[in-house]
Amino acid sequence: MIESVTKVWQRIPKAVLFALAILLQCVLLVLMVADRMQILREGREVTLQTRPVDPRDLLRGDYVTLGYDISQLPAGALAGQPSAERNPVVFVKLAPGANGLYQAVSVHAGPVPVTGPEILIRGRVTYSCGSSGRTFCDRLTIRYGLESYFVPEGEGRKLEQARNEQKLRVVAAVLPSGRAAIKRLLLDGEPVYEEPLY
Repeated sequence: MIESVTKVWQRIPKAVLFALAILLQCVLLVLMVADRMQILREGREVTLQTRPVDPRDLLRGDYVTLGYDISQLPAGALAGQPSAERNPVVFVKLAPGANGLYQAVSVHAGPVPVTGPEILIRGRVTYSCGSSGRTFCDRLTIRYGLESYFVPEGEGRKLEQARNEQKLRVVAAVLPSGRAAIKRLLLDGEPVYEEPLY
């Protein structure tokens, strides 16, 4: 069986194999772009408050490092519970506050029902407690894939300063599955950067 597959494989011209490799890479790129477009088009918008980040990580190249009020949360009912993996996926229930900013309501190990304006956002715990590292700590550090944003060269310092003064907000698109992507940046409530849909 293996010998016959090897013989067939050797008969395929190298140009055809090369073309197939290029085609596969193109298909993967199209799938990545389509996935991002789906989040930005179909996701519900939530506005999140940014917060200062350790100054040693302020700017790397041409992107701004972002932290959120929802990045550090009490574990609630998950505290001390075992997790199936080292950096488990969690779902954070968000609800809009009086100022229109979405705030964390609770943290869950899996998807839970939401009502009205509430929304679930999926994140990954970046640090776990216990000797095996598979226990939820009392306080969780969560990453949502919204922690960096690429900006034109030289624009990062202005955004860093606004972020540190808590004048920078992020509008994220969130799908019902909890996957999220940055849609736009707001500086003093005004859009400064809009993510294209493609």
